[in-house]
Amino acid sequence: MVQTLALGSITVDVVWKDIKNLHLSVHPPTGRVRIAAPRDLPIDTVRAYAISKIGWIKRNQKRLVTQPREVPRDYTERESHFVWGERLLLKVRHTDRHQGVHREHTQLILTVRSDASHLERHALVEAWYREELRVAAIPALAQWQDRLAVTANSLFIQRMKTKWGSCNPVTGNIRLNTELAKKPRECLDYVLLHELAHLIERNHSHVFHEILDHSIPHWKDIQRLLNSLPLSTPA
Repeated sequence: MVQTLALGSITVDVVWKDIKNLHLSVHPPTGRVRIAAPRDLPIDTVRAYAISKIGWIKRNQKRLVTQPREVPRDYTERESHFVWGERLLLKVRHTDRHQGVHREHTQLILTVRSDASHLERHALVEAWYREELRVAAIPALAQWQDRLAVTANSLFIQRMKTKWGSCNPVTGNIRLNTELAKKPRECLDYVLLHELAHLIERNHSHVFHEILDHSIPHWKDIQRLLNSLPLSTPA
């Protein structure tokens, strides 16, 4: 069930779920606002919560509207693609055998059938980014787990619309946005630290921020960098 709240110029979609706490999110590209709420929570309580977060909502809507978008990719020769913050030129090679993607110095090599569609090329590149991130994230996750003395249950790599990562403190599962493979490597460390810290402190409390301050003193700079980089464009 979805219910709509009108708060001046802001419209909030309220989705009722079998959960214990309220969850507020602002979704790209238009800044749509969504609150997931416990089924037994009165709508007036949800409204009061939303009103208390108006400043946060407006800041995030402004960021989404002004944040640059990547140019849609055609997956053609000499097109720019980013890997760990570095710009690579796409080299397309045709084959009637094994298709795939790999890196050669400053080039990203896409080996594909000559008649492969845009969606097929996109899927190959996306799969490569997922694996690239997984390979980098596994040892980085182990290092941060040791430093924080916590253990995640499982690591998932997937395309995420609104977050760079997420943590479920109950299951111990960590999820990372595939797009992190395009950003500077320090962004991966920051997101892993952020999500693992939620296994210690669920909320963004002073305790949570102390963990970040102690582990990566300049984490706010990395956060600003990550939030200023171009957002991906859907295929």
